[in-house]
Amino acid sequence: MAVASASPLSAAPSAKPATAPSPPAPASGFLALRARSCGAPRLRPVAAWRRLRVEAIRTQQEKQRTEVPVEDSAPARDAAAPLDGVGIDDPMVPSSDESWVVRLEQSFNIFATESMIMVLDGVYRDRNYARFFVLETVARVPYFAFISVLHMYETFGWWRRADYLKVHFAQSWNEFHHLLIMEELGGEALWIDRFIARFMAFFYYFMTVAMYMVSPRMAYHFSECVEKHAYSTYDKFLKLHEEELKRLPAPEAALNYYLNEDLYLFDEFQSARIPCSRRPKIDNLYDVFVNIRDDEAEHCKTMKACQTHGIRSPHSMPNCLEADSERVIPEEDCEGIVDCVKSPLQSK
Repeated sequence: MAVASASPLSAAPSAKPATAPSPPAPASGFLALRARSCGAPRLRPVAAWRRLRVEAIRTQQEKQRTEVPVEDSAPARDAAAPLDGVGIDDPMVPSSDESWVVRLEQSFNIFATESMIMVLDGVYRDRNYARFFVLETVARVPYFAFISVLHMYETFGWWRRADYLKVHFAQSWNEFHHLLIMEELGGEALWIDRFIARFMAFFYYFMTVAMYMVSPRMAYHFSECVEKHAYSTYDKFLKLHEEELKRLPAPEAALNYYLNEDLYLFDEFQSARIPCSRRPKIDNLYDVFVNIRDDEAEHCKTMKACQTHGIRSPHSMPNCLEADSERVIPEEDCEGIVDCVKSPLQSK
């Protein structure tokens, strides 16, 4: 039985009728939001209050940008490139200048990621919002897994990494709001999509826990591959549907998150930036997806840093940029089973 897509942009461009095209029809969960933006005569008091609140926050942020330019007072590390060292069309390949163990880990991660991409391409070829719902449901899982293992290590008295716990929680908080946005856009309308997303997330969690215990470096690289795929997916979606997205209003979940007065956790997951160096602009649905895409780029940078020099909480270095040497997390004797086995062998 054919099922209508829940996504307003799910149909392929070639499938449009020859007659004059009409604006894309949003999913049912999105109707009320669009009606308010198209001049509906009546606004509920709560909706009107929220709109006034959003406008006040936007005005305050514009004033702050004018009075104290962020670039002058707090420059961001690597802010010029949206995704440092990762292009949307670059193939995922293992690093050639690493040891054979690292190359083996990266090869497995790339194979697993590309297998997942093939499945998603086959199931969600023309259903964008449903695909994004599944992607964001799965994207939260690694950060839960990292936090679980780090808590276990701390409980056993092996080592304590409070900065990692803070940053990984902020990452899961960011992905959670991406998920809320996709739900508001109708991505979870069909039960089969909810089942697929939760089925994948369940097994992905336990796989990530095991991987993180064996080799944190491998787990972080796997998450980097997933975030790179998310960045590429959103970037291509923006290029294909730019004009349509600019005609649609921003979901309320996006306004509440990106224009919130308290953006502490928003700054916290971006380890390559210092606090307040990035403040999103939200005028329409296109801006929302631009910010989601850029969030994925910041996740990718943080995962890459976790494999090399480590991360610190951005708020632990207020009002200044620390030198790279000062950002390095001291190495532990061993961080996973692979490193525990390698260390005695290399010392001989």
